[in-house]
Amino acid sequence: MGFPTDFRDSVEISTPLGSQLPRFSNASSEPALADPVLVINPRIQPRYHVILLNDDDHTYRYVIEMMLIVFGHPPEKGFLIAKEVDKAGRAICLTTSFEHAEFKQEQVHAYGADPYFGPKCKGSMTAVLEPAE
Repeated sequence: MGFPTDFRDSVEISTPLGSQLPRFSNASSEPALADPVLVINPRIQPRYHVILLNDDDHTYRYVIEMMLIVFGHPPEKGFLIAKEVDKAGRAICLTTSFEHAEFKQEQVHAYGADPYFGPKCKGSMTAVLEPAE
C-alpha cells in the first residue's frame, strides 16, 4: 500500500459552506497598482580621530610597538606617529566610527607602562577622541 500521489484522492475537505468553497482568481476588476519604490537614505556615521598625546615617560620603541599591537600599523607608520607625537605633541593614530574610536582609546589606556623607560614610567599613554571634520 503506497501513499496517494494527490492528497485530494484520500482527504475529504468539509467546510461550513458545504461543497461551496470560495474561488479566488488572479484576475481583478481594479486597475493594477505600480510596484512600490523603496528609497533608502543611509546615514553616514560621523568619523572620529583617535589622537595620541605626548608625554616624557614613553619611548619611541613603546609607541611603535603599541601602534602595531593596538592599531595594526606597520613599524614604519608607528615610527612616523611616534615622531609626530614627539614633535607636535599629538598625532592622529586612526580615524573611524565613534564606537570603534572609543574602543581603540580604551586599548591605548590599557596598554600599560613602558618597560623600556624604567621605573619612572607609571602607566599608559593618553589618547583623546576628536570629531573628524
